[in-house]
Amino acid sequence: MNGQPETQQRYIKLYGEIIGKIKPLSSPLINSFREPAIRKFKEQGIPTRKNEAYRYTNLIPFFDHDFGSYFIPGKKDFIKAEEFRCDVEDLDTHGIVLLNGFYPTINDKLRQVDGGIWVGSLNEAADKFPDKIRDHYNKYINGNNDGLIHLNTALASDGIFMYIPEGGVLEKPVQIVNLVESDTDIFNQHRNLIIVGDNAESTLIICDHTLSPNKFLTNAVTEIYVGENSKFDIIRVQNEHNNAAKITHTFIYQRENSRVSSNNITLHGGLVRNNTHHFLAGKGSECNSYGLYLADKFQHIDNYVSVNHMAPDSFSNQLFKGVLDDMSTGAFNGRIYVDKLAQGTVAYQKNNNTLLTADSKMDTKPQLEIYADDVKCSHGATVGQFDNDALFYLQSRGINKREAKQLLMFGFAHEVIQNIKVEALRDRMDDLVMQRLRGELSRCASCMVKCG
Repeated sequence: MNGQPETQQRYIKLYGEIIGKIKPLSSPLINSFREPAIRKFKEQGIPTRKNEAYRYTNLIPFFDHDFGSYFIPGKKDFIKAEEFRCDVEDLDTHGIVLLNGFYPTINDKLRQVDGGIWVGSLNEAADKFPDKIRDHYNKYINGNNDGLIHLNTALASDGIFMYIPEGGVLEKPVQIVNLVESDTDIFNQHRNLIIVGDNAESTLIICDHTLSPNKFLTNAVTEIYVGENSKFDIIRVQNEHNNAAKITHTFIYQRENSRVSSNNITLHGGLVRNNTHHFLAGKGSECNSYGLYLADKFQHIDNYVSVNHMAPDSFSNQLFKGVLDDMSTGAFNGRIYVDKLAQGTVAYQKNNNTLLTADSKMDTKPQLEIYADDVKCSHGATVGQFDNDALFYLQSRGINKREAKQLLMFGFAHEVIQNIKVEALRDRMDDLVMQRLRGELSRCASCMVKCG
C-alpha cells in the first residue's frame, strides 16, 4: 500500500458515499469497471515519495483535505459552461466544455463533425458505440500500479469521447476546455477516450482553466489509440491558479507507422503532475513528446514521461524545458524502455532547465532501459542559469539587462512552442509565455482569477 492509510480511507469512504449518485449518471458499461477499480485503489493507495515515480512530489497534503460534497452541476452551471469562449483569436475548432468533470451540454451530447467523426460525452458513446468502449476503455492502463488511475476509473462521472473512423481526416482541431468552478473546495475527475482509426488524421487541444479561487484537486485520465498509418497531435495548455492541484494521466497506444506529437505547456498552477505514457506497439511508429513549464512563487511542476518501444524500427524524441523563479520547484522523470523485440529503435531525450533564483530547485532524472542490441539512444539533462556571454552580447547591442534576460528566456522556451502546428494557438502561446516571463498576469481573458 502506497498512500497513508488515513488519507486513503478518506477516498474509499467517499466512494461509498457517492457511488449511488454516480451510477445513475453513467452508462452500465462504464459502471462495470468501478468495483474492480476501487479494489485496486485499496491495494495501491495514493502514491507517496516511496514510489520511485513520485519521488520528487508529495501528493498527500493535497489529498488530505475535506473537499465537501460531490459536485453535480445545476442549470446555471450548464449555461455558464456553454457560454464560455476561448480567448485565442482565429482559433477555429470544434469546441467542447467539461465543467468539474461533467459534460454539461444540454443538447447534442454526442455529435458528428467533419463527416463521420464523432465527438461528445463518453457516457453517451458507451451506449451508442459499446463495442468501441469494450475494445479500448481501461485497456491501456492495465498493469499500471498508480492508484490514482484506478481511483479515476472508480469515481469519474463522464468525459470526452472522440472517434475518427478509418480514413477520416479531421479538418479542424477538437478543443476540450476543462473548467473548474465552485463555491466550495472540490475534488473532480474526468475520463477521456480518443480512438483514431487506420489511415486517419486529427488534432486535439486540451485547455485547463480555473474560474473561482477555491481549492481544487483534479485527477484526470485520457486514453488514446492511434491506428496504422495515422497521424495524431495532442496539445495541452495548463493555466490554473495557485490553489489548484492538477494530476493528469495520458496513455497513447500506437500501431504500425503511426505518427504522434504531444506538447504539454504549463503556464501556471499550484501543483501540477503530468504523467505521459507512450506505447510504440507497431513497427515503424514514431512519437515526439514536448513539454514547457514555467513556475514561480511556491509552485511545483512535475513531468513524468515514459516511452515504451515495443516493436522494431520505432522512433521517439523527448524535449522538455523549464524556467523556475522565486521558491518554485520542478521535476522531470523521463524513461525510455526498449524491448528485446524493438530492434532498430532510435530514441532521444533532452531536459533543459533555467533557474532564475538561488531558491528555485529542479530535480531531473533521465533513464534508459534497453534490452535490444541494434539501437541508437541518448539522453541528457541540464540545470543552470543564464548564458552570461549571450546576456553580455545583447547588452552590448543596447538592450537593457531586464529585457535581455526576457529575450533569452523566450528564445529558450520557444524551442518547445514552435512544435505546435496550430498557428493561431502557437502565436497565442508565444504571447502568453512572454507575458509570464515579464511577470504579468498569466491567464486567459475569460478567467476571473487573478494569480499575481
